[in-house]
This record gives sequence, C-alpha cells and structure tokens, in this order.
Amino acid sequence: MPGLKLIVGLGNPGRRYAETRHNVGWMALDRLADRAGLAGRGRERDAASTIRGDVAGITLVLAKPLTYMNDSGIAVRKLLARHQLPLEDMLVVVDDFALPFGRLRLRPTGSAGGHNGLASIIAELGSLAFARLRIGIGEPGPDAVDHVLSRFSAAERARLPTVLDAAADAIVDWARDGAPAAANRWNAWRLEGAAEGEGAASHPQPGEVGGPPGADGIRRTGTGWRRLLKLD
Repeated sequence: MPGLKLIVGLGNPGRRYAETRHNVGWMALDRLADRAGLAGRGRERDAASTIRGDVAGITLVLAKPLTYMNDSGIAVRKLLARHQLPLEDMLVVVDDFALPFGRLRLRPTGSAGGHNGLASIIAELGSLAFARLRIGIGEPGPDAVDHVLSRFSAAERARLPTVLDAAADAIVDWARDGAPAAANRWNAWRLEGAAEGEGAASHPQPGEVGGPPGADGIRRTGTGWRRLLKLD
C-alpha cells in the first residue's frame, strides 16, 4: 500500500485569477477533493492551502501554494520538510500551453519547459527529480501571458469537467501505481470526439459521453454519470 503522497496544484490566489487557464492545477485538486468528500476541510499552513485525507485508500495531501505562481517553490520546500517526504512522493499539477486543450502529459521528471511555477520549484529544491502532470490549455498565439491569465471559452468550459475528472483519475493512478503506469494510461487519453492533435474539435450534446450536463445537472463520462460540481 502506498504511503503518504503530496499533490501540489499550481496557481495564483485571489478572485482575479480564479478559473483562469493558469489555475487549472488548482481546479484539478478541487475536483479531486470534491469527489473524495474532502472539500471545505482545508487549512492554510506552510504558505499553502492544504487538505489531507484518504482517496481511493491512499493518504494524500492536496496542496495549493498561496505564494503566487512565480514563488511556488517556497511553499513546496516547506511542505516537503513538514511531511518529511522524498521528491519521489510528490506530484506537481500544472497548466501547459504547449499541449492542446484537454490533453494530459505525466512525466516522472523533466525541465521547467518555460513554466515559471516549475522553474521556481526546481530552483528551490535544486532538483528536476519530481513527477509532474501537465494539463493542456491550448496554444497561446502571440501573447502567452494574456492567454494563461485568460478564462476558458464557453466551448472549453463545457468540456472542462471531463478534463478535470481525467486529471483527478491520473493523480490517483500516479499515487497508487506510480508514474510509468499512470503515464502509459493517461498520456494517450483524448477527449471524446477530439481529432488527432486537437483538444476539443467537436462538441457532444447534453447527455452524450464527454458532453455538457443535461437539464438534471448530470453529465455522462466514459466511466459513468457524474453530477456537475462548481469549480470554485
């Protein structure tokens, strides 16, 4: 049985940044907490908002650094020290504009890849040796800063719950089975109806798999029906 695992979702605190593309790491942790019945149990400590609880039989600490993205490493260093965890027991969940909307990419290690939050963590820890789950937010066009700090389009928001459910499942798989097994499953995952190399090329209708919720507030996923939960 896996021991304690630390899941760090990167984002920026404050209403100004709520539900922006750059905060999709926070959204994924919120989704997992909602599904596990842990929402509302968080506390602020070590420069982060944290929740500790059992998810699928695994004890997880879900942490959202409150330092702002560019100083995420400060909170991560404090969290690792408090829980006395090696880097191999930490997964960082981040946005990635190099991936199409909705795509997931899990790696056991790697560079910052231009992501300021990852760069801060690497600088604070002096190591690249931690797993990261990247969630695609789509290509930015000419202005990357405006893109990552923008909110998802209406079409993307209709499919975002499906992406967040997949990210939450990938987190659990990483904690239970390790990075290679989780990567084998989720790096090949696609949104229903998405064309090769795209995130959301078509839009299923309400009630269809991968589509938005119906009038009853329930949407259908590949693994069953889930009631739509608020993202905040």
